[in-house]
Amino acid sequence: MKIFISSDIEGTCGATDWDEALNPANRHWLGTQMTKEVCAAASAAYDSGAKEVLVRDAHGSALNIEHAGLPKGTQLLRGWAHDIYCMMTGIDRAKFDAVMFTGYHSGAKSTGNPLSHTMHRYIESIKINGNYASEFILNAYTAGYFGIPVIFISGDETICNEAKQFIPDITAVPVTEGIGGASVSIHPEDAAERIYSGVKEALSNGKAENCIIDMPAKFEVQIAYANHITAYHNSSYPGAALVSNTKVRFCATDYLDVLRFLHFCAD
Repeated sequence: MKIFISSDIEGTCGATDWDEALNPANRHWLGTQMTKEVCAAASAAYDSGAKEVLVRDAHGSALNIEHAGLPKGTQLLRGWAHDIYCMMTGIDRAKFDAVMFTGYHSGAKSTGNPLSHTMHRYIESIKINGNYASEFILNAYTAGYFGIPVIFISGDETICNEAKQFIPDITAVPVTEGIGGASVSIHPEDAAERIYSGVKEALSNGKAENCIIDMPAKFEVQIAYANHITAYHNSSYPGAALVSNTKVRFCATDYLDVLRFLHFCAD
């Protein structure tokens, strides 16, 4: 069994402020907690029979996770390859049996996390087929493209609830909750323990097949930017169109074309 884990930091237990999430001088403790949560997920995967685990460090510099803090044998993909898969780079390197997300957060315009955003803060929102798309949604579709079930997510309470609505049989472990510009989190050790238990449950409940996403026949993507100049610039992407001063629309039937559009216009 091969497992792919994509890990972010804004939904990690205790994450609250942009300075501690992005400033290397202040990020050490949060990166350590991110590592502990990924370690818990990977350890549970190995204890459930996994033979291979690939972890994608998917936040900021993508240099946050301490490799030595992960179980022996775990592969860690650091840095940005600048391919179209972004937070899911590596998903095409093997036939994975399941995808998991740790440290994930609410999308742009959500009140579920003081660090809510989708891709970048210069983006006001991303919609797919009329619905707001979080990074969870974007990356779950990537897993769906490869036919891989998305069986587990940890992060803020709002993104966990969204994940359950999108994939009813996913196992979700909330570790933090946004309150305006603040957050309330469970104890860091409790977070790691619950993630371990959640992954064990996800790999033993026999519901993985139910967690394979049915891909839409077509995708209409709309990006709203904070700046009208950015929108005007990105409307020149082949197939894209300016639909308002700050919004660009792109349509496709192949999700890889959506990823290419996001690669050039939202990355």
